[in-house]
Amino acid sequence: MKIRHLKIFYFGIMPNLLILVGISLIVLSLGPLVIDEVWYKIKEAKDQEYFLDPELTESTESTRSLTGMPVGDSVFSRFLSTRPVLINPVNRDFALVIEKIGINAPVVANVLVTDKDAYNDALKRGVAHALVSETPSEESGNVYLFAHASLNFWNLGKYATTFNLLRKLDNNDRIYLFYKNRIFVYSVVNKEVLRGWNTYPLTRAVIEPILTLQTCDPPGTTLNRLVVTAKLVDIQD
Repeated sequence: MKIRHLKIFYFGIMPNLLILVGISLIVLSLGPLVIDEVWYKIKEAKDQEYFLDPELTESTESTRSLTGMPVGDSVFSRFLSTRPVLINPVNRDFALVIEKIGINAPVVANVLVTDKDAYNDALKRGVAHALVSETPSEESGNVYLFAHASLNFWNLGKYATTFNLLRKLDNNDRIYLFYKNRIFVYSVVNKEVLRGWNTYPLTRAVIEPILTLQTCDPPGTTLNRLVVTAKLVDIQD
């Protein structure tokens, strides 16, 4: 009788259990990316606008006519509401806001990119700013920020999916960097995918103030690097 039960378990229940576990792991791994993609599709279908609070900026991009009473960013406003969403930066000391893809994250300054432990720790606390790059200013220089576009959020922390939708950015999209209580407004000018760990986006010579955003591509892999370049178009105090 025991042998019969063991056969039923190993040849009947066990395969189904393994399939269920495999499906669960796939869903858990792809879940964050799927949720981000679904949110973006819903936002576009609803024609829902995300705005940096107009009280914080003089940019006309953030003071367009609002239809309906604006609401704060939440799960409800993202998936169910059609009202425009106002974004208040998480801080004004060093933070990144990208309206189009709903990013509002702190920036961890002066991270050593050659120290894996240091940048992994920084990426659990926000978007990382490379130590060897510039800080936001009107002077020529490259402000280099990098963040995860990942699937295993349970291992990499709260900000593991911050750049999952970075590939949705197009030329002329606005990016806001809050730095020492000033607002640096950048406009996207280029988007490219580079093979492997390519240091060119970090070490390239520049003749104007630019912002470089980098993440993994495809999300959850280290095959390529997605690099978005933006130029400084405005500074607001």
